[in-house]
Amino acid sequence: MERVTLRIPKQQIESVERMVETGEYPNRSEAIRCAVREMLAEQDDRPERPSERRQSERGRTDRSWARV
Repeated sequence: MERVTLRIPKQQIESVERMVETGEYPNRSEAIRCAVREMLAEQDDRPERPSERRQSERGRTDRSWARV
């Protein structure tokens, strides 16, 4: 497994910590790995490339994993 360093907004990491505390995930790393797996699976389900996706009427792409 590769190690990746990233910066995450405080509010998001606090949400991840709550999921760990409630037992939804064993640790932060597994929670983030799960989010990446879901993002990749969602992308695999779409026939077009992300750069070719049309933006929604609100001016955002439809990515459930991209919530800030």
